[in-house]
Amino acid sequence: MSDRQADRPKQDTYQQITDQIVAAIEAGVGRAELPWHRSGIATTCPANAFTSQPYRGVNIVSLWAAASIREFTSGYWATFKQWRCLGARVRKGEKGSPIVFYKRYVAGAPADQASAHDDSASSDDPNGPVRWFARTSWAFNAEQVDGWSPPPPVVRSSAEVLSHAEDFVERTGAVIRHGGDRACYRPTADLIEMPAREAFTGTATSGATESYYAVLFHELTHWSGHPGRLDRQLENRFGDAAYAMEELIAELGASFLCAECAITNEPRPDHAGYIANWLDVLKGDKRAIFTAARRGSEAAAFLTALQSPEIKQLDPQSAGGRR
Repeated sequence: MSDRQADRPKQDTYQQITDQIVAAIEAGVGRAELPWHRSGIATTCPANAFTSQPYRGVNIVSLWAAASIREFTSGYWATFKQWRCLGARVRKGEKGSPIVFYKRYVAGAPADQASAHDDSASSDDPNGPVRWFARTSWAFNAEQVDGWSPPPPVVRSSAEVLSHAEDFVERTGAVIRHGGDRACYRPTADLIEMPAREAFTGTATSGATESYYAVLFHELTHWSGHPGRLDRQLENRFGDAAYAMEELIAELGASFLCAECAITNEPRPDHAGYIANWLDVLKGDKRAIFTAARRGSEAAAFLTALQSPEIKQLDPQSAGGRR
């Protein structure tokens, strides 16, 4: 493998990444298991081995999908050049997984800036109009290279993990009522309903309390979309598929939060019925997963910002209901 992979003829970045995520979703359909549910890879966000920074937005989902398809257990990734700078060598014949980066173009100026910007939108610049364009890069998992060892993992006890999750939820200020047999967010009342904690059961890879918080993070992502918060409006963008897309955003937001809080995110049986709808939307709109990942990231960032004691309510513009 060489840097020639980056010099391939221009390819459709949106389609490449959408295709990878669709393939990973379809591979788990029989188990109602999505790429962000696989134990061992979805309890942390994928991180860049060279910068030590976690990936963002759709790249998290794309790399979770790649790890799921190719059965990688390491969460560390880097480009060919980055691995070389680390003194590691990508093994011959290994294929990279697509990730997206955005290049900034100013009218009349050279296109020489790259960014993690999440949208190909325009903005103002003293030198002229600015647009951001998606480009494909290629990342290789740590299991595809020789000559590099990961840093020692941060180990937190179960008590620490669950205490952090409890504090995280409390600091959001969301109204949560327990009782009944289903979890949901009620936008008209602006409250979250959850079954009693004892109604949740564990699995081979997740404890009952982890299952509780994974579901609660899903409902908190819905809660973040209230008009007084992020005011998430999807009808104009997705029409009849808006409800299903809100569920996908909540799935992704919950997955990002679970990874942040080191909680295993198990499949929700009641969401198995949405998978066909998600696949239909993703196959018909190559930018849909980018939008869902961006909105899920915004929700996670909004909820995380509420953890600062001095922040009582975040302005929705700076951050960027249903079951």
